[in-house]
Amino acid sequence: MLKCPPERIICLSNETVETIYLLGEEKRIVGVTGFAVRPMQVRREKPRISSFKSANIAEILNLKPDIIFTFSDVQAELSCDLIRAGLNVFCFNQRSIAGILSMITMIGAMLHCWEKAEGLTNEIKKNIQKCSSTKPIRSPKVYFEEWDEPLISGIRWVSEIIEIAGGKDIFSKKSLLYKAENRCIGLDEVIRENPDIIIASWCGKKVDFSKISSRDGWQNINAVKFQNIYEINSMEILQPGPAALTDGLARVRNIILGFQGGV
Repeated sequence: MLKCPPERIICLSNETVETIYLLGEEKRIVGVTGFAVRPMQVRREKPRISSFKSANIAEILNLKPDIIFTFSDVQAELSCDLIRAGLNVFCFNQRSIAGILSMITMIGAMLHCWEKAEGLTNEIKKNIQKCSSTKPIRSPKVYFEEWDEPLISGIRWVSEIIEIAGGKDIFSKKSLLYKAENRCIGLDEVIRENPDIIIASWCGKKVDFSKISSRDGWQNINAVKFQNIYEINSMEILQPGPAALTDGLARVRNIILGFQGGV
């Protein structure tokens, strides 16, 4: 039976872990994804019971969770396995800044800490407003690469972050496409758009700058020619949670304003 508010929560994505900690409700968490790194103390405080697409169902059952939080179609099969095991599962699907804020509000409602959730979302909104108040003299064209084989770009919340920071996402039209497979791009498409800045964040591995620079025909792209290629840690930008709207936004903003000659 589901307790309300839930007393024992398992989080199988990093952004729900971070949100619950920021709400001061971390005592409710009894298990986390193996990728949980925010905040840093989660590594020593909570047992790790899953990868991103698979989990130890027996171990999860032993933890007797009231509810399990999962994320998106990527964890659809895992969510189904947990449901078949008789567990309560809530799958979030936030893909935009508005969706991230709604996710925080929803968790606050579930945990009966509405005021704390409202305080957190208001703090994030103020940070967004502050970052959007300083605009560059010229908005540079930005190519954000979330994966390299194949090239994938246009993930919605990052596209929105680029615009807030004063840049122009060259593949913003792809941001409304739901699945990553629909946001694959070709080398020639990037050449044609000729970005001023390249920001890469390859989830789970380090960015290879020489690989980017040596791609066929990319030597004449402005970002490559003038060495405006940057890496942002995937935990700061590719997790659709508070981190993306704080640390991730700050990193993108500094890169864009730095391109203009200093922050």
